[in-house]
Amino acid sequence: MHLINNRFRIAAVGLAIGLLVSCSHYKEALRPEEALKSFHLSDDRLAVSVFAAEPLVLDPVDMAFDEEGNMFVVEMPDYPVKPDDGSLRGAIRMLIDTDSDGKPDSATVFADHLSEATSILPWQGGLLVTAAPNILFLKDTTGDHRADVKEILFTGFFADNSEAQITNLRYSVDNWIYASNTGREGEIRFTRNPKAPPVSVKGGDFRFRLDRGQFEIESSSGQFGLAIDDWGNRFFTENSLHIQQAPIPARYLYRHKHLPALEPTVNISDHDPIMFQETPAPYWRQERTKRRNQQFEEAHLTDRHEYADDHFTGASGGTYYGGDALPKDYYGSIFTGEVAGNLIHRDGLKHSATGPQFIAQRATQEKAHEFLASTDPWFRPVNFTVGPDGALYVVDMYRQHIETPTAIPEDLKADMDFMNGSQLGRIYRVADKGSKAAIVQPKLRNKTSAQLVGLLAHTNQWWRLQAQRLLLEKQDKSIIPALREMLTNHTDPRARLHAFFTLEGLNALDIATVKQAMQDHQPEIRTYGVMLAERFPATLPQIIEKARDSSVLVAFQAALSLGQFPAQHVTPALASLLEQYGKDPWFRMAILSSEAGSSVALARQLVQNGLFFKVQTPEANAFLHGLAFVIGSRKRGNEAPELATLFDKQPHWKASVTNGLAEGKKTNLP
Repeated sequence: MHLINNRFRIAAVGLAIGLLVSCSHYKEALRPEEALKSFHLSDDRLAVSVFAAEPLVLDPVDMAFDEEGNMFVVEMPDYPVKPDDGSLRGAIRMLIDTDSDGKPDSATVFADHLSEATSILPWQGGLLVTAAPNILFLKDTTGDHRADVKEILFTGFFADNSEAQITNLRYSVDNWIYASNTGREGEIRFTRNPKAPPVSVKGGDFRFRLDRGQFEIESSSGQFGLAIDDWGNRFFTENSLHIQQAPIPARYLYRHKHLPALEPTVNISDHDPIMFQETPAPYWRQERTKRRNQQFEEAHLTDRHEYADDHFTGASGGTYYGGDALPKDYYGSIFTGEVAGNLIHRDGLKHSATGPQFIAQRATQEKAHEFLASTDPWFRPVNFTVGPDGALYVVDMYRQHIETPTAIPEDLKADMDFMNGSQLGRIYRVADKGSKAAIVQPKLRNKTSAQLVGLLAHTNQWWRLQAQRLLLEKQDKSIIPALREMLTNHTDPRARLHAFFTLEGLNALDIATVKQAMQDHQPEIRTYGVMLAERFPATLPQIIEKARDSSVLVAFQAALSLGQFPAQHVTPALASLLEQYGKDPWFRMAILSSEAGSSVALARQLVQNGLFFKVQTPEANAFLHGLAFVIGSRKRGNEAPELATLFDKQPHWKASVTNGLAEGKKTNLP
């Protein structure tokens, strides 16, 4: 069974530590219990413990609990350089607690010889795995804890840089599985349907539904870290930008090819780029930073300055905390590792009052320090997961150097061993001080469909998502009445949302259910009601009504959804949305992304209403320029002269129209 037995553990650890002799510029590795003492937590209500360490886990980069409570860890020992002999050492291990003490003490190799596997997601009794250029499905059908089914599901992803490959598999409440692609090129093919046309993912991320054979590009360019909250909002990590958002989904953003140059993502942090680390910058970084700043000074680039420490440069693994083993005030936090700064950062989220984006803020008790900071420069918190016990698990790759060699000058690399630490790896458990370590084994596959419906209201997001996923797999239509009852009467809006999308996954949504969701007390449920109302053209009057909703989130979705309908039916509603929310760039982009929202008819309606163009503002100028750009690029019929004529006698608006049309005509798009 490829077991690593506990009796070998002490000898193996001693040998590994003994071999890790660092040069004078760099410190030596610490044993797990010593490394634990280097942690400084911001909250004395919490405790950190060693959950697993080498040799049970080596170079871990991801961890997941499946529906039974089984623990799987992804190992990436080939980072940052693949072996010269072409061998593949990537693996997935299943951790096992044989003595029921709440910690694993043995492991079996579930899969090996993997090409840079980076993330896993439980699915249909097995695991989905990102291993560029593929997304795989692995499953053990014989009961020996080793995958014997190995299927390539999707292929064509970028595979040249391990820091920019397909990763971060996440199952969301909307029944889609999301993955980060860093915006890299790729023509993605679905092997289960060879006739399906390939999908280009250049400039975006990726999402798919195996239950319906759907796959498509998604907005954003996340790197390593993808947090999805209770309502399906996505937040992603990218090195120096530790928390970003893509407010407009790709299926709306790319409805036509003629939008002006746009950036689909937004940095939502109100405190970037500062962090508070407790380790000095490593020698190579200090020296490289000194050289670069000297070059900036010699070139008189007064606006350029690089920092060696206390600034985000290696943000990784952003994860949403929806568990119940930390104090209640932690629920909804986003935890992000900073591998260069040897720390864990925490963000709280709040809605913007004027648009669809969120604002990420430090907690009050963390204004001047981090949630967790270590004095050990080997601490590399690359990722996190939340278990069925509600605890936060920290995946520590534990390396002397975490950067790729290509980013470091040759002379500074002379005394750097980039593989130093590849024999090591740790996983820590963070929970209330009074919380006793215990590996929960939910055994959800033994639950009846009715029992799984009840779990849609669990306080821990992990249980809710697992229950919904299993109900999607089972396709048991007998639970439809229970789901409708939950949607109507349950007091927890999260349970109502899970019920709504479980109905969707069972193909049981009808127009009455969608209209019901559009009237729910919770804005996020109303938002999804509007979104799915697009499937039922008869709901257009209700979508138009939601353009006047008191929630900016609902109004924003209405702005997107109305664009799915002909201009003659929705132009007045789109004009009203612009008049109310036109100062927000995301509302303007949402409207311009559709045919109806980029029509001369909309411009005519705005002029007729007399509000949006009453006073010249930067926002109104920006929208009019964008509208003219789209019309100029589209080169359709008499649209361009009609728009020009509409503003010909208004010189303060004419320049925006003239310039926009001219710039759009240069695009040469079909």
